[in-house]
Amino acid sequence: MNSTLLKPQAPPQESGALKFFYNTVFGRVVLRVLRAKWLSKLAGAFLSCRLSKFLIRPFVENNNIDLSEYESDNFTCFNDCFCRKIKPGLRPISEDLPIISPCDGLLSVYKVQSGAVYPVKQSKYTVASLLKDDALAKEFENGYIYIFRLCVNHYHRYSYAVSGQKSRNIYINGTLHTVRPIALEHTKVFCENSREYTVINTEDSGKIVQMEVGAMLVGKIKNLHGKMAVEKGEEKGMFLYGGSTVILLTSDELEPLPELLKNTNAGLETPIKLGEQISE
Repeated sequence: MNSTLLKPQAPPQESGALKFFYNTVFGRVVLRVLRAKWLSKLAGAFLSCRLSKFLIRPFVENNNIDLSEYESDNFTCFNDCFCRKIKPGLRPISEDLPIISPCDGLLSVYKVQSGAVYPVKQSKYTVASLLKDDALAKEFENGYIYIFRLCVNHYHRYSYAVSGQKSRNIYINGTLHTVRPIALEHTKVFCENSREYTVINTEDSGKIVQMEVGAMLVGKIKNLHGKMAVEKGEEKGMFLYGGSTVILLTSDELEPLPELLKNTNAGLETPIKLGEQISE
């Protein structure tokens, strides 16, 4: 694994606001309103207009973001800052690796088994319920599921994890919801969130699914391409404010690095960056 990889870490402590939303009756009533799609669209429109510029400075300062690493700091709105583009060379892609991390984030990896449910903290789901496609899910039995959780301070653009021929984008509508760990105590988060995925057929590593998951309040997923040939490390898309998770499904031909499985089994997430090694 890349020597710059940070030590695994336990999930962060939850804020008082999230505890209010999920642990009180009144908070859950308020949360139901906040999850309304009209409010999500309104929030998204505001964050993409010039009136949102006042949010940029506190966001950068509170999350210790080093803007010198990015191509520009001349942002016209908050979402320009949130999906800022990193300078060339700061996320190198190795041609020798069959698959790479598609994004910056906190990574957990699980073995896929027939009919099994997979916990992400207290949430549980099957691969079939995630994809809403039983036949496709069956193809990944005995393979692996990689879950990359992005925090607000992470780089929010993502790339293709492999080279190959990608399918059309498959969009699954859902309820927008936070993916912070506290939410997982009350709902099957990945099965409720809006999400979009594509199937990528590779020459050497079989079939790969790459999925993006939206979150509260905005959860906007912006993918750049339709059906076409793609290259590993090529930019696939970006999250506007609220987008938060990337998921990979692979066959058993791609064995994850042992450290990743060990950390996950110990209840730890592994910090990782776009382009880094995730398989042997």
